[in-house]
Amino acid sequence: MPQVNHYDVIIIGTGAGGGTLAYALAPSGKRILLIERGDYVPREKDNWSPRAVNVEAKYNTKEVWRDKDGRPLHPHTNYYVGGNTKFYGAALFRLRKEDFGEIKHYGGTAPAWPITYDELEPYYTRAEQLYQVHGQRGEDSTEPHASAPYPCAPVSHEPRIQHLSDDFARLGLQPFHTPLGVMLDEKSRHHSRCIRCDTCDGFPCLVSAKADAQVCCVDPALQQQNVTLLTNAHVSRLETSSSGREVTAVRVERDGRQEVYSADIVVVSCGAINSAALLLRSANDKHPQGLANSSGVVGRHYMGHINSVLMAISKCPNPTVFQKSLAVNDFYFGSEEWEYPMGHISFVGKLDAETLKAGAPAIAPGFTLELMARHSLDFWLTSEDLPEPNNRVTLDHEGNIVLSYTPNNKAGHKRLIEKLKGVMQQQTTCAVHGHECHVGLFARNLFVGQRIPLAGVAHQNGTIRFGIDSTISALDVNCKAHDVDNLYVVDASFFPSSGAVNPALTIMANALRVGDHLLERLGR
Repeated sequence: MPQVNHYDVIIIGTGAGGGTLAYALAPSGKRILLIERGDYVPREKDNWSPRAVNVEAKYNTKEVWRDKDGRPLHPHTNYYVGGNTKFYGAALFRLRKEDFGEIKHYGGTAPAWPITYDELEPYYTRAEQLYQVHGQRGEDSTEPHASAPYPCAPVSHEPRIQHLSDDFARLGLQPFHTPLGVMLDEKSRHHSRCIRCDTCDGFPCLVSAKADAQVCCVDPALQQQNVTLLTNAHVSRLETSSSGREVTAVRVERDGRQEVYSADIVVVSCGAINSAALLLRSANDKHPQGLANSSGVVGRHYMGHINSVLMAISKCPNPTVFQKSLAVNDFYFGSEEWEYPMGHISFVGKLDAETLKAGAPAIAPGFTLELMARHSLDFWLTSEDLPEPNNRVTLDHEGNIVLSYTPNNKAGHKRLIEKLKGVMQQQTTCAVHGHECHVGLFARNLFVGQRIPLAGVAHQNGTIRFGIDSTISALDVNCKAHDVDNLYVVDASFFPSSGAVNPALTIMANALRVGDHLLERLGR
């Protein structure tokens, strides 16, 4: 029989949710086991290679999922210590205060959360401090109130981005500095861990200067003797007592062996897709639809945002190195001529020709991909998709993940694209080319040869929603399963709606909130 090892808390996953929670619980002295499916990202030159990262997908999982028709999907996701934060762009936004209430969209209604913004606000502040967020309060017209300033000064704009920011302001918009989790000290660059390079967004940081969950949370937590990390360990299923009311065993596959662990409290933090899959794989006689799924909602209401990457091509080059410093939320909740939400405008990391080849856009007249890369401003547009029950995670008869997703609420996103087109056409006259400098706006394909949008996995959320009513939610307000007394889910699965900004900071803040609850439960 495999040996059973008992802990006070087991956390499955080390990303924005699990890693942050481990950091919050580490000072308690309780025995904590972190289980990570992957290993540490190897430190090597390929960390900063566009070909290795974006074309060869060197660090992506080789796992194959299925779409609703049974066709193979190669997900753009990563299994490493720190989870997907190792590869994220580190844009750390709070949801807007209004996002916590019911919001009417053109395509339907985003439901209210069972907690308010004010309840989460102190934890947003703590998360911003923990992840060293650079920003400036008061610039963003939709920004909710905050109990403290950002811990670090905003990342400055390079000249081309500053020029664009000035143009936006001249047109009556309120551009602002994107809140970023990077360890950059612009006043003392020779002491700065961050070197402000062009391989941040989508790349692992070779110099550990990105504020990711491994660097900010997991590594510090492991300095406590009561915290243990198990890597290359895949949790195959959770088992319960005969009553079905508590998880009694965590089954792990590691190095070709089967291992069993147990804990007073078990926390699932595998990401919205894999957390749902784990609960579904853990079905038993007491939980025939999947663990903690008496409501039938586990795996349902999958959301991942509606995203576009748009390249604004100018005749003048864009020599910007670090591009992600500017954002616009003026159309987040609508406009004078459109009463429904549209979404958020910001930037991706500077695109290069190698990356463009993987998801080539339409070619601007007279431009090669190399020229486009040198002359582009690379926008990232995000709009809210709505929780639809049939957008869901299931398992096929072999236990493979099946992701069924049909985008919805697309009208606002189309309006957002038109808004961006309009303001780009009104840029200040170029001293060299006049108004002819702006060539046009071109979409970069997000599918990159796949049938699943890359961003649909990057912003995954909503598959194990929390709520007060156990008939329509799987988790209570503390993210504990309604059906299982010692099971929690702490990642983006708990979202009832997706908002239109990156989910990472909300995951981190919620992990700190649940951490306080667990410390009280554990009798700190």
